[in-house]
Amino acid sequence: MTRPITAGVDGTQESLAALDWAGREAVRRGLPLRVLHAWRYADSLAGADRDTQHGWVSQGVAEAVRAVRERHPRLAVSVDVVEGEPVHALAGAAEQAEMLVLGSRGHGPVLGFLLGSVGQQVIAEATRPVVLVRAGDEPAAEAAGRDVVVGQHGDPEDCASTLRFAFETAAARGATVRAVRAWTLPPVFAYSPGSLKLLDDAGGLEPFERQALAEALRPWRERFPDVPVAEHVEMGSAGQVLLSVAGRAQLTVVGRRAHRSAVGARIGSVTHGVLHHADCPVAVVPHA
Repeated sequence: MTRPITAGVDGTQESLAALDWAGREAVRRGLPLRVLHAWRYADSLAGADRDTQHGWVSQGVAEAVRAVRERHPRLAVSVDVVEGEPVHALAGAAEQAEMLVLGSRGHGPVLGFLLGSVGQQVIAEATRPVVLVRAGDEPAAEAAGRDVVVGQHGDPEDCASTLRFAFETAAARGATVRAVRAWTLPPVFAYSPGSLKLLDDAGGLEPFERQALAEALRPWRERFPDVPVAEHVEMGSAGQVLLSVAGRAQLTVVGRRAHRSAVGARIGSVTHGVLHHADCPVAVVPHA
C-alpha cells in the first residue's frame, strides 16, 4: 500500500506553510498528498446551519489546495474535510500516512500552549512521523546545502526508526545527514567493572561515544551509500547540543517515546525543547 503524505490544514499561515512543505516532500518522494481539515460545528453562529458551515470550511480548504496544485500540477492530491475532534482526526490520519505534516507557531508561550493542547497530543498518539513547520518556512533553505540533522542516543536499535527517516529524507533531497550524539559524565556509582573495561578498550569516554555513533550509523551508511554523512559528538545536554547544530539544518529529526502521566501525554524534554526552539522544520519519529 502506498502511504500518502498527509497535511493537516486549518487556514492559519502555519498550516499553509505545512501544506506547502508537504507538497514539496510528496513530489520528491513520488507519493500522493492528502489534505485533511477537521472542523467542529458551532451552534453559536446564528443562521449558519451545519451544511452552511461545512460549505465555508470546504471553500477555504479548496483555495489552499488550489495553490498547491498550481505549483505541482502532476502531484496526486486528495482532500478530506471531516467533522470531529482535531486530535483524534489527525492522529487517525497519521496511521495511514507516510508522515503527518502540521503547522507550528513561533517561539514563545503561545507555542507551549499549542503543543500542550493539540500538537503534543497528536505527536504522542501518532504511530508515524509527525513534521512541524513554522510560518515563513522558506524552500530556499532546502536548496542551500543545509544538512538533515538527526539526534542519536543509546544503542543502535534505540534510534533505528529515527535514523531511517533521516536517511530517507536526505536521499530524496540530495542532502547530507549530520548525526548528533551528546554525552555527559556518568555518576560515579554508574561505573562497573564491565563498563570500565568498555571505556578502557575504547580509549576513554569521548572515543567510546564516537564508536557508539559510528556503530549506529553503519547499517544506514550501507543502505544509503550515496548519502554523505557527518558525525557530531559533543559533551553537553542532548537538547542544547542538538539545537546548536540545528541552527544550520534544513530539517531536524528527533525520536520520541511518549510517556503518560496524571497531566496527560509527555513527549520527552529533548523533543519538547527542540520543538520550542528550532528554527527549521522538526520531524518527530516514534521509536519502534
